[in-house]
Amino acid sequence: MREFKIAVFPGDGIGVDVIDEAVRVLEAAQKCVGGFELKMTRLSWGVAYHEKTGRIAPGDYLEQLKQYEAVLLGALGWPAKLPDHLTIEPIITMRQRFDQYACVRPARLHPGVACPLAGKGPKDVDIVVIRENSEGEYVGLGGRFRKGAADESAVETSIHTRRGIERILRFGFDVAMKRPKKHLTMITKSNALKFGMVLWDEVFEEIKGQYPSVRADKQHVDAASMNFIRCPEFFDVVVASNLFGDILTDIGGVISGGLGLAPSANINPERKFPSMFEPVHGSAPDIAGKGIANPTAAILSAAMMLDFLELRDAAECIRAAVERALAEGCGTPDLDGSLRTSQMGEEIARRVG
Repeated sequence: MREFKIAVFPGDGIGVDVIDEAVRVLEAAQKCVGGFELKMTRLSWGVAYHEKTGRIAPGDYLEQLKQYEAVLLGALGWPAKLPDHLTIEPIITMRQRFDQYACVRPARLHPGVACPLAGKGPKDVDIVVIRENSEGEYVGLGGRFRKGAADESAVETSIHTRRGIERILRFGFDVAMKRPKKHLTMITKSNALKFGMVLWDEVFEEIKGQYPSVRADKQHVDAASMNFIRCPEFFDVVVASNLFGDILTDIGGVISGGLGLAPSANINPERKFPSMFEPVHGSAPDIAGKGIANPTAAILSAAMMLDFLELRDAAECIRAAVERALAEGCGTPDLDGSLRTSQMGEEIARRVG
């Protein structure tokens, strides 16, 4: 019996609602497939924890998390209670300190789900965006001078390293080689950002020839944003910097039926540290506890976690259950359905196996 230690971190808002259903489906997959056991520990950190302690998570939370193979996260944030740049700090810190440099965010339109793009169906929307997750625009390097004064200034510096760019591009090429279309598009903006993005361009040109089976091209981020809407069928694997990947994956989520269906993985490919799995959507405090949040993104994130743990049969069981549930008309209000969060989780769980 293979055992895996999983940190379950529901967080805030609908994170709590959707992660309960992800756990329900994981337990169903565990019973159905067998041969493994997920030892899941629930961590009650987030805004409520801050109200009690003055911290979003314990001071040693990184050390605590190192004992787990993976972290299953719901969502963090409650802007009415605490600014977002404070509440999401553990996410950014985990990504950087655990070197979770590969953020993988699939955008796939499932049969039975309406696409907001006229004339587009499931065969047209099947994209994997791979976002460089450890450096770029989110390193927090900068500061504010003369804060509050009329001439206040702020500096935000992005960091792009040859090592960081090369390893995320190689990760992307490896993913592209395993997909039918074998196509990779790198996102740049080197016509305006002449240092960091030019380095991305140069590294891309240096290594793309080492993957002759992959068709490789690049687009500026503004053009790519337009083309995600205009012709999503063009894209297969997309590799982008931290900021550009963040923006494009929200577009990808919407064109594949909404953020309630958009999973993600924050991976340390070398497995020196835990990897983290979370839905792309945020905490949506306005609907928290109302039972109307869509748990599918969290459930699909849990399936990605099983893939990472090399429990692929269990992962496929979950994805097949999601596919059947959506094709058979199951849906929460965001999908024009009437199911509550727990009912959607139940419908998927009972289709596992």
